[in-house]
Amino acid sequence: MPLDRATETYLRHIAIERGLSQHTLSAYRRDLATFADWLATAPVVDSDGADRAGGAAVLDDVARIARADLAGFVEHLATRPSGPLAPRSIARMLSSVRSFTAFAAAEGWLPLDPGASVRPPKAPMRLPKAISVHDMERLLGAAATSDDDPVQLRDRALLELLYATGARISEAVGLSVDDVTTLSDDSAPDADGLAVVKVTGKGNKQRVVPLGSFARAAIDAYLVRARPVFAARGPSTPALFLGARGARLSRQSAWLVIQAAASRAELADHVSPHTFRHSFATHLLEGGADVRVVQELLGHASVATTQIYTMVTADMLRDVYQTSHPRARR
Repeated sequence: MPLDRATETYLRHIAIERGLSQHTLSAYRRDLATFADWLATAPVVDSDGADRAGGAAVLDDVARIARADLAGFVEHLATRPSGPLAPRSIARMLSSVRSFTAFAAAEGWLPLDPGASVRPPKAPMRLPKAISVHDMERLLGAAATSDDDPVQLRDRALLELLYATGARISEAVGLSVDDVTTLSDDSAPDADGLAVVKVTGKGNKQRVVPLGSFARAAIDAYLVRARPVFAARGPSTPALFLGARGARLSRQSAWLVIQAAASRAELADHVSPHTFRHSFATHLLEGGADVRVVQELLGHASVATTQIYTMVTADMLRDVYQTSHPRARR
């Protein structure tokens, strides 16, 4: 099986079986193309005298892929003359290749999975960067200074939703109007009337996240006074957030909305779409939320991923203690 045919078969498989977004599929395709480009010029070498790396021969037959090919690819990415990649980038690319070799082995194109024992370089732990509640309020306030401008009403609704739900930017722009709703449940009277948004995350998994009063008010104002203006400019679409021509707002356009609001708020810290997600989680934990509740709201598969935010909160508690307690300072 030639590598290019095997790659296309694999990409079709994950698109259908795992329901991945086009953005994620494009990332897999780029990573596997980078691997193929490296193989085209990689030397054929022995690995511990046990297996023989395929090098360019892999392009004609994936059965020639060996552990040394993947290990050599990792080394190449870490030392390439054009600029070594960061450990996290290497780990992501290796993950794509390992997923492909596991599929190839399952299909019988490889006798064994050569990627099973290849590990990426260990990445240093980076704590997520959140901004303070005060700075978030400044940022949200800077998103809209007019109650009549459709663009500003949309931008305010988008940013309020990002902070209220912790949604990824791709999840936010992927929302439809019907995804924002109000609960009505006789079995849970306390939840009756609660505004929620149904978010579709990675792997097409859905979660329901409450909307605060500020976010719901901003979305209602946008739906009544702004969205119809955008919708009249383009084809009918169920998308919640629309661009200037009436089509679904793109991730790139949403990123520009965030940058423009941060610039108007004159924030010193860099603000990215994930800043809203990090701030959402950090502020919840600072307010006493249980880490498992935050895990569900963020859509993390494992609580271990969410627990990194507890480290941020612990750092804050330590700093506050050391600066406030009279017996903590020397």
